[in-house]
Amino acid sequence: MSELIQILLAQPAFEPVIRNGKPYRQLDFTEANGDLLMRDLSETADFTAYVFGELLSNGTCNGIGGYGEDRVIYRHRKHFTADSEKPRSIHLGVDIWAEAGEPIHAPLNGRVHSFAFNDHYGDYGPTIILAHELAGTTFFTLYGHLSLPSLDGLYEGKDILAGEHFAAIGPYPENGDWPPHLHFQVIRDMGTRRGDFPGVCHADDWAYYRNLCPDPGLILRVAD
Repeated sequence: MSELIQILLAQPAFEPVIRNGKPYRQLDFTEANGDLLMRDLSETADFTAYVFGELLSNGTCNGIGGYGEDRVIYRHRKHFTADSEKPRSIHLGVDIWAEAGEPIHAPLNGRVHSFAFNDHYGDYGPTIILAHELAGTTFFTLYGHLSLPSLDGLYEGKDILAGEHFAAIGPYPENGDWPPHLHFQVIRDMGTRRGDFPGVCHADDWAYYRNLCPDPGLILRVAD
């Protein structure tokens, strides 16, 4: 068990990232969900109707899940299949599926490490990365698929307090052209990257990224 995992486990609680009071429903985007294999979800409007209309009972629930999930939905996105020899399909974060405009709150004190508008089909869209320190250990949280106004007034080094509303879930197509959701990821070391970090990897690289990006559920602690 890594030092960061031990530190996160030792924390009694974190601030909730989403506060709309809706129950959570676990969503499955792997081959185990046979529904996916019979649908063409390349059109974002159809994908959104499927998620919010069918899976989330017309938006009465939040959706959650995805860490370590081998997802078939990426087959429709060239952003993940451009490398034909190593197509990426293993999800490195947790997704929270909620309506566009839903406020996002910081789970703990941090500061803005970097941010960017990753403006490609299937990418993160507006993205914010926060740096945190707990028990003398620095780590990072990434928030992807945000609204463009979430980037207004930001600057590197800006303090973000635990519980502060600092961003919002974005609509498509500005959010990377996905059904509205938050991609939340924990990262031990950003290296030289700024405003971006892989959120999906090839199966051969899962062991490496699993060590680098521990389960965000250690912070979210959401019961489904």
